[in-house]
Amino acid sequence: MTRAIDHHPVRLRRSVLSVPADNPRALAKVRDLAADAVIFDLEDAVSLERKAEARDALVRHLAGNRPEGEAIIRVNATGSGFGEADLAAALAAKPDAILLPKVESPADIQAMLDWFAEKDAPESLRLWAMIETPRGVINAPAIAEVGRTFGGRLDCFVVGLNDLRKETGVPALAGRTYLIPWLMQILLAARGSGLDAIDAVFNDFRDQEGFEAECRQGREMGYDGKMLIHPAQINEANRCFGIDEAAVAEARAIIDAFALPENAGKGVINLDGRMVERLHLEQAVKLAAKADIIEKRKAKT
Repeated sequence: MTRAIDHHPVRLRRSVLSVPADNPRALAKVRDLAADAVIFDLEDAVSLERKAEARDALVRHLAGNRPEGEAIIRVNATGSGFGEADLAAALAAKPDAILLPKVESPADIQAMLDWFAEKDAPESLRLWAMIETPRGVINAPAIAEVGRTFGGRLDCFVVGLNDLRKETGVPALAGRTYLIPWLMQILLAARGSGLDAIDAVFNDFRDQEGFEAECRQGREMGYDGKMLIHPAQINEANRCFGIDEAAVAEARAIIDAFALPENAGKGVINLDGRMVERLHLEQAVKLAAKADIIEKRKAKT
């Protein structure tokens, strides 16, 4: 079986900003922000009576205003009564990915894949999944497994702790003590299938100290980045989930070493007295690709 890392696109996802699709001021600011990805939200951030207006506004906006990084559209769940219209609008808006909320089983992903096939969606359109219910956490490994196959499209898990807290009764304590096992379970499921994983939002954007602490915690857990609710959180997320220069130098050294003719076909090589395996090469290639993305963005500014 081909590993997921072989066909999932490498993306920079340190900061993933959520923007209400019906807020014209917020939409207008997106292009000037340093967020790696933007989630244009048609779900929780938009009231029921404004769903249709938000869809139309988003299609018009994305027709001429693309963010620097990825553009993701969070649709309403299929059973909500808004899902079909959201998906039709999303196809018209041509985002990089669609974020499906409250994913609870592989069947939710498969239904989306079938819909993509029926609508002849472009191969480049990816799928993200919100893991935000008890069933979603329990079934995270099986959900992630869908992303192991070619054509699976599933690229990324996004943790939704607000809904998970609500459904379990776990309080919003500093340090997320009782939520850590679930966060690690979701992370492990994602990594087992080569998916990225984005940590949950921090609700008080005025609490900079608390936000920084949670970013550090998410990074130490192994998350790729954090979902954000305010532009003021972008720079800190980019810094905390950024790439260390020494790590990039080491990654490039590993890549160069495996490229030497004498190391062709080897599974393990000696690099400056250390044994380095091909799994380290895969990690190095991904890290170097992310570093290249950062450098290209810096060159544009």
